[in-house]
Amino acid sequence: MIKRDEEALICDFAETYHIYDYKGLPLNMVAPLAVGLRDNSRIKMIMSGVQAPIEVMLMAAMVDKLNILVWAQTKDAAKGKNRPKSIIEAFIPKETKTTTYESGEDFIKAREKLLQTSQEVK
Repeated sequence: MIKRDEEALICDFAETYHIYDYKGLPLNMVAPLAVGLRDNSRIKMIMSGVQAPIEVMLMAAMVDKLNILVWAQTKDAAKGKNRPKSIIEAFIPKETKTTTYESGEDFIKAREKLLQTSQEVK
């Protein structure tokens, strides 16, 4: 968490626990405090790749459904025109890249290649 976004973790510790200098605490105390942060804390949202808290996502989904219901009663809907834009789509990442491997050996080869590349960059 610290490596990913230390500032977000500091803000979450300050907001949740009123801890302004986590570095003065022993590591065996910092780790459980970090895990104990709420799911919509800055750092947990960053770590999980979530764009908005679940409450916001649910409200956006409700508005989208309501917009579709209202639109369905119009002449445009009968013609399939001017469908309302989805609000929730703004929160969902457009592109995700997934890599698959045929075997464990293929994975290990790809991993070694990535590790080699990352060491060359350093």
